[in-house]
Amino acid sequence: MNQPFPDPQTTNTLGSGHDGQMVLALPKGRILKAVTPLMAGTGMAPSADCLGDSSRKLRFSTEDPGVDIVRVRSFDVATFVAAGGAQVGICGSDVLMEFDYPEIYAPLDLGIGACRIAVAQPAHLPHDPQEWARWSEVRVATKYPAITRRFFAARGINATIVHLHGAMELAPMLGLSRLIVDLVDTGSTLRANGLKEVETIAQVSSRLIINRTALKTRPDQIDCILSRFRTALAESTTAAK
Repeated sequence: MNQPFPDPQTTNTLGSGHDGQMVLALPKGRILKAVTPLMAGTGMAPSADCLGDSSRKLRFSTEDPGVDIVRVRSFDVATFVAAGGAQVGICGSDVLMEFDYPEIYAPLDLGIGACRIAVAQPAHLPHDPQEWARWSEVRVATKYPAITRRFFAARGINATIVHLHGAMELAPMLGLSRLIVDLVDTGSTLRANGLKEVETIAQVSSRLIINRTALKTRPDQIDCILSRFRTALAESTTAAK
């Protein structure tokens, strides 16, 4: 049974403030669909219109009257939580690596949305790690400029970033860059566009994230949410065995 949620009217508020609601930021798209069964196990399942594509709303109620959900872009979840607009959120570890917000605490790996950040290049070109050691500069198309710069800087290479928000696979074939850095799951999109994965930068999964100020000012509510997610995660893991 889920732990009763503390009365929002008896606690300090952050971000949403006016109504005392706790706000949970969820990413649109595949992660939202993947996290839906887990949310049901927490007793905070979102209203039906949150899960569909037809609604223009951005804020939704949940099964728990003390919790609302906001549905935002995956890259914006961490910003909403870091800035205090939402006290809790779910986002990929790739986003946490890219922005590295000190205001965010990420205590729980939810084990969903598994993929990786990888370097890819045209499939017809040979990949020789020793050749990379001779490079001083390389052009790379990516939506992860910070991660990409750190990765190549660790190898003594200056990465000139072509910052794109999508369709990275086009960059090498159109002469915008030599390499790309992107999320990879099955690799089918790379192969369909004549690319191959040559280096893995990091494994990625979705994390429960918490605003550090909310952790101090609303500890009972934050502890309740953490407890619910841990319980739901344990139950789903047991059920999968």
